[in-house]
Amino acid sequence: MPIKKSTKKFEKNHLKDALSRRKDFAKTKQKQQIKAKRQERNAKDNARAADVEEEEAVKKAKKNKDGSKFADMSVDDFFQGGFEVPEMPKKKGKKSAAKANGVAPTTGKRKRTAPAEDAEVSDAQAGDSGSELGSEDGIGAHKDDLEALKSKDPEFYKYLQENDAELLDFDEDADLAEIDALSEDEDETTPRKKQKKDAEGSDEVTKAMVKKWGTAMTEKHSLRATKEVVLAFRAASHLNEEDGKEYKYSISNSDVYHELLLIALKHVPEIIKHHLPTKETAAGKVRVPTDSKKYRTLAPLLKSHTTSVHHLLENLSDTATVRLTLDSLLEILPYILSLKKLIRDIIKTVVAVWSDTGSTEVTRVAAFLILRRMVVIGDPGIKEAVLKTTYQGLVKGSRNTTVHTIQGVNLMKNTAAELWGLDANIGYTTGFNFIRQLAIHLRSSITNKEKESYKTVYNWQYVHSLDFWSRVVSAHCETLREAESGKESPLRPLIYPIVQVTTGAMRLIPTAQYFPLRFQLMRSLLRISMATATYIPLAPALFEVLNSAEMKKPPKPSTLKSLDFSTIIRAPKAYLRSRAYQDGVGDQVAELLSEFFVLWAKSIAFPELALPVMVVLKRWVKDMSKKNQGNKNGRVNAAIGLVVQKLDANSKWVEERRTKVDFAPSNRAGVEGFLKEVGWEKSPLGAFVIGQRKQREQRAKLVEEGRKAEERERKEDREEMEVDQGGEFEASEDEEEIDDDEGSEMSE
Repeated sequence: MPIKKSTKKFEKNHLKDALSRRKDFAKTKQKQQIKAKRQERNAKDNARAADVEEEEAVKKAKKNKDGSKFADMSVDDFFQGGFEVPEMPKKKGKKSAAKANGVAPTTGKRKRTAPAEDAEVSDAQAGDSGSELGSEDGIGAHKDDLEALKSKDPEFYKYLQENDAELLDFDEDADLAEIDALSEDEDETTPRKKQKKDAEGSDEVTKAMVKKWGTAMTEKHSLRATKEVVLAFRAASHLNEEDGKEYKYSISNSDVYHELLLIALKHVPEIIKHHLPTKETAAGKVRVPTDSKKYRTLAPLLKSHTTSVHHLLENLSDTATVRLTLDSLLEILPYILSLKKLIRDIIKTVVAVWSDTGSTEVTRVAAFLILRRMVVIGDPGIKEAVLKTTYQGLVKGSRNTTVHTIQGVNLMKNTAAELWGLDANIGYTTGFNFIRQLAIHLRSSITNKEKESYKTVYNWQYVHSLDFWSRVVSAHCETLREAESGKESPLRPLIYPIVQVTTGAMRLIPTAQYFPLRFQLMRSLLRISMATATYIPLAPALFEVLNSAEMKKPPKPSTLKSLDFSTIIRAPKAYLRSRAYQDGVGDQVAELLSEFFVLWAKSIAFPELALPVMVVLKRWVKDMSKKNQGNKNGRVNAAIGLVVQKLDANSKWVEERRTKVDFAPSNRAGVEGFLKEVGWEKSPLGAFVIGQRKQREQRAKLVEEGRKAEERERKEDREEMEVDQGGEFEASEDEEEIDDDEGSEMSE
């Protein structure tokens, strides 16, 4: 169909302008819609909780007083100058109650402003003592208005007293209204409006102001003083930062800064608890009155204060202040659980403190208490977030493991394991997913033919992860605990995949250099077997070590010191085929064999369990003792021979008592109750293991004392060098290289 000439003319001369106008109209309409929604939201946020009750009171008054001059007037209109109430003479230099509350006195209607504008007006009205002057003047005018109402229309005043006395109790509402100025903090990404350069600027916080606020908070539980402390604390938490924001207060004195932090961190939680008391159930759940008027009014203050605490915690380095900040955060946790985004940020920051092996143990325990509290009182989403972030922090914090950090890593694993038992169902789902990831890494290393593929498994992070999951199931699937409760733990199904992945990783690279890693993983499996009464065959994996070329051939003479197998997963190449390494490996095999068999020392089937191992070990000792072959290492042969003797003695001890039983092998209850009244320490193998453990504890104590003495000497040397150099001592390049090499070797 041919295009008309008029259409072509319109397209040429007017189409572009028409499209432009249409786009402008659409944009304008969209802005109007956004503005309307914002105004509606602000109206809801700024509306007083008693508005509904006030309207009901007016309706009742209208019914009882037909024809009254108050019939067409809301309560807000009445109290804010809509009726002809004689105005009190204004004092010079103070704001009227109408202006202080954002009300246009000519219309009697509340003037709605954006949150940022409200904050700016509030700050400008605050004067030298914050917002108290304008607020007190507003309260005085309010009292005068009510007195005028009482004398002008006593009948209506009496009606309000009888039916809505809460409307006349305005003092607390005035306190709560002061907190509305913090509503702009609901979105910290929106910066405050900058004040003009020629204005007064930020108020300097003085000791007198801090003392005044502290007295009002401790003696009167003043919300108005609390609001000023929160505003000042927000400025203190961002001190010396160029973030483009301007705050109501500024702090330049270090003593004032310290006192302000103490008041904010100690007393703000107390004020919140006083005005919003919580109820705790027997299960540990905390109920917060979120539907109350006070909570809705205090919500902006809570968020502002918590945001400041979180920001401060991110930038602190002083141990005492970090501890105080964590304790303060713990107190207000129940009130901020609904702030999901802020809670997730807090979880990440607290986990960073908890997983820092360089921090003090007291600080890390304080951080852990916050994580534990979140799991106890939080909803399933918060619980899952805590568990996932905690595990990620554990993996990250255990990357570099040395003799100096191993205790901190063990603290992480032990404390984190407790979290998984607080809600075992959520613990099972998160645990299964993480163990599955470990299995995927192991499978990739097996199927990948690249030379370095095994390093994704043979590193400290992977080893600590497997050890951590062994601690989780050992702590919460303990046989005695399940027997007392009468039901199995939901975490018990995790035992099988953990054992499978651990045994697979243990045999991935069967070379002598990674014997220490094998011993680390065996201890994890022994822990599971001991706690859960699960039989895991470990003797064959230990015999593989004895049957290796490293242990069969004679050792080379060397002057190397003994290795600490508790802090290494890979032996340095210089130790291979040395007597020091062979002696250490022999001691580890003998120890693990005895620790494995002592778990079943009272079992009625112990003789049959130990017989194959005894035969293999006797043959190995005999072969190693021959003149023309063997390792010629008398220490290792003697250690293995001693284990064989104790296994044989324990077998005879069980057989002797087994001959006295009067039940058949099919009697399950009788089999499980065999030697139940006898302690495992009284068995021949048990007594031997107890003695070996005491000897190892004494050696470990001596090593630890030597390590601490070495640390003290290094610290003293650094302090002396600082004094000599007149400044902060920095580690030499050689020392840093040594530390880096040591860390990289551990991570491999």
